[in-house]
Amino acid sequence: MENDKMITVTVSDAALRKAAEAGMDEFVKTFEEAIKQAIGGQLTSENMAHLNADQITLLGWSYLHEEVSDGGYVQLIYNGLGAFIFKNPFARMMREWGLQDFYLHLQRCKKWYTKYHEQLEREMSDEEFMAVYEQMPEFDDFDDDFVVNEEKWTAQIAAYIDDHISDFAQITEP
Repeated sequence: MENDKMITVTVSDAALRKAAEAGMDEFVKTFEEAIKQAIGGQLTSENMAHLNADQITLLGWSYLHEEVSDGGYVQLIYNGLGAFIFKNPFARMMREWGLQDFYLHLQRCKKWYTKYHEQLEREMSDEEFMAVYEQMPEFDDFDDDFVVNEEKWTAQIAAYIDDHISDFAQITEP
């Protein structure tokens, strides 16, 4: 079966200008939200086939950013997003976008994902989940590194989007 219908993602010129004025976080978020809206709020294997690689990669960043900012890599993996980040070409795409140090960060973190993902992906109580942070301190350095570099990486992603806007969305008049 051939992928004959791409999902149309749109961002109004007015929304784009407002986001750009608000800063890089809002600029990136505008594209993330437009893609999420175009797919009905949830990425599935069906709608993923109708997005391009840049759109899927931006969703990967969105999910990683949200999860790691909230609860670190342990939470990202526990919430079922580890495979999406570590078993797919997400890191390679980040490198292609020019984020070489983020690519290396992910490659180093993948070692611990591979070691612990089965433990982290099982059902557990809140108490068991909280104990995992103590049992797997290897992720602490990656969480800290993410926090330290998040602003720089977001700026690099914003610059990539700005240079490749048509790969993310069609810009419409108000």
